[in-house]
Amino acid sequence: MVDRNIVNKLGLSEEKLNEQVGEMFGEMENDFLEEALQTKVDMRLPGTILKGKIVSQIGNDVIVEVGLKSEGIVDAGEFDSPDDIVPGKEIDVLLEDTDSESGLVQLNKRKADLIRGWAKILEEKKEGDVVTGKVIRRIKGGLLVDIGVPVFLPASQVDIRKPGDISRFIGKEVKCVILKIDVEGRNIVISRRKLIEEERRSSKEKILSEIEVGQLRKGVVKNIADFGVFVDLGGLDGLLHISDLSWGRISHPSEAVELDQEIECIVVGVDKEHEKISLGLKQKTASPWEDVETRYPIGDKVKGKVVNVMNYGVFVRLEDGIEGLVHISEMSWTKRLAHPGEMVNLGDEIEVVVLSVNKEKQEISLGLKQTQTNPWAIASQKYPAGTVVTAKVRSVANFGAFLEIEPGIDGMVHISDLSWTRKHSHPGEALQKGQDVKCVVLEVNEEKRRVSLGIKQLTEDPWLRAIPEKYIPGHIIKGKVAKLTNFGAFVELEPELEGLLHISELADHKIDKPQDIVKVGDEVEVKILKVDSDSRKIGLSLRRVKWAEEEQAAEAAAPKPHVPAGPEKVLSDADAHQIRKQQLKSSEGDSVESLAEPQIRGPELVTPSAPDAEKADETPAQEQEEEDKGADSETSEPEPAQQAEADADAGTSEPQEAQEAPQEQPEQNSDAQEQSVETTDETGQEPEKS
Repeated sequence: MVDRNIVNKLGLSEEKLNEQVGEMFGEMENDFLEEALQTKVDMRLPGTILKGKIVSQIGNDVIVEVGLKSEGIVDAGEFDSPDDIVPGKEIDVLLEDTDSESGLVQLNKRKADLIRGWAKILEEKKEGDVVTGKVIRRIKGGLLVDIGVPVFLPASQVDIRKPGDISRFIGKEVKCVILKIDVEGRNIVISRRKLIEEERRSSKEKILSEIEVGQLRKGVVKNIADFGVFVDLGGLDGLLHISDLSWGRISHPSEAVELDQEIECIVVGVDKEHEKISLGLKQKTASPWEDVETRYPIGDKVKGKVVNVMNYGVFVRLEDGIEGLVHISEMSWTKRLAHPGEMVNLGDEIEVVVLSVNKEKQEISLGLKQTQTNPWAIASQKYPAGTVVTAKVRSVANFGAFLEIEPGIDGMVHISDLSWTRKHSHPGEALQKGQDVKCVVLEVNEEKRRVSLGIKQLTEDPWLRAIPEKYIPGHIIKGKVAKLTNFGAFVELEPELEGLLHISELADHKIDKPQDIVKVGDEVEVKILKVDSDSRKIGLSLRRVKWAEEEQAAEAAAPKPHVPAGPEKVLSDADAHQIRKQQLKSSEGDSVESLAEPQIRGPELVTPSAPDAEKADETPAQEQEEEDKGADSETSEPEPAQQAEADADAGTSEPQEAQEAPQEQPEQNSDAQEQSVETTDETGQEPEKS
């Protein structure tokens, strides 16, 4: 700007003035003035990096003086640390805007640092150079490292082996080598792994030439896996297996060592060809198994801590490096455990007994139940055979029931020991789970830990006296049909007592199915053929009852001849059957002499006279054969051929007995004796019925 008043007072023309100014300022001075003017203009343009001085901090805004008409503002978050915000400190900032609404100049420190840093890196560094930086944070695929500008460190380039968690490097200084510089994309990739490999390559050969088994070597834990630890020995890694970390039990190597921890190990193996080294940590101390037999003699009671619970037992730590197994079978004398956790838990302190020690296999067997008295050792004394006890049904099986006599002592009642008379198809018919039952101890087997119990033994066997005295062969009794089979019917004579009515004893004619004659639930009158106490069977007959009824009806219709006075008589089955056949022949028109009327037994039992009692014991051969067949055929139906043979025998044996029987009759029956002889033919066969 030119002041014309001053020019006029001097009396200089414009040409003269320009000439004098040109003489005063040469070409150099003109260039300087032009550059200064341009610089001042550039300082006012957005995007320019300026030098500034921190004035103060108001909230989250940092006030910075940059030499313009007003101060600038920088966000406090752009500083690496709050400690960096110090009034009077000079910083580089980027001018972003000079005409903000607040009237303050908008500045950016972070962008200025990036621009300055990139310029410096591109000027000073190239690919392959070593740089040092601080890990800022973890990003996708790796880490962000500040080396003046943020650069990328891929996870695969963090270490020579893939680390478990790369986040542990955050905040640490790392030394890396530049792999790639992308100027246009402003991206730099670095590698820590490559630098480590280069450093280790030079020292690996030296380690392999010097290392020997048994040496003590210091190293740094570089990686922890489930199976062990990798230790950097200064150029070569060695493996410290989990089994060589401690004499005691370790679930994971991290329980014994940490990453980057410096440890001293013993070299336990060297493979120079494959460059592999095995290390051991527990070998630095003597094995606790050396004198284990002396310190833990068999039978001693010791205390330990439950360190592991498995399905088959629990492991108990007696001391560091010494553990023993308590098998599930050695945990209780009486309880049937499904899992050891029912008695002990992890971390419990328990007392056990040493059962066996195997130094070579480093195994100790322990017992928990041996610390208590074995209840089976006194079971035979506490429950001798014949003792009556009350027990609770614990479970029911096909072959019997298990009863709890006392906690831990169970006994078994076999299905055959439930009842003297009733045959159960399943124990559940007599016993229910949870039921209290009174029973008798039959036997105690301490070795097998078994107690045999019986319920029927509470009472006397009825087959010894009660049944034979009540049910006499020849008597007629009433019963109810309980069950039908293909070989006959079972008749219930009283509760839990049945007799067999064989199919051959249902009717005089041959039948194929018992249900053609009787039905389940029918009440029938049957005659007792046989009572077998040894096999516990009663044979019955239905057709023989009908014989007696027919004979009584015939006697009632026939005239009664004069009979000399004599003792009252009851005919045997053979005599009655013979008389019945004679009467049948008379009805066909054959002339026969009148028979003396013997007294025939009716529904009520009459005691026979002495001569007749002797004859009654001489049962006809066919009747005895049918009795045996009826009593012994509970399990199988007779074959048709056998039935036919029995029928044939019946036709030949009865008349022969009938011929012999009358010889023992009193004189007043002589007429009947003669008539009996006339009823048989020359062959001894019974004539056919009309």
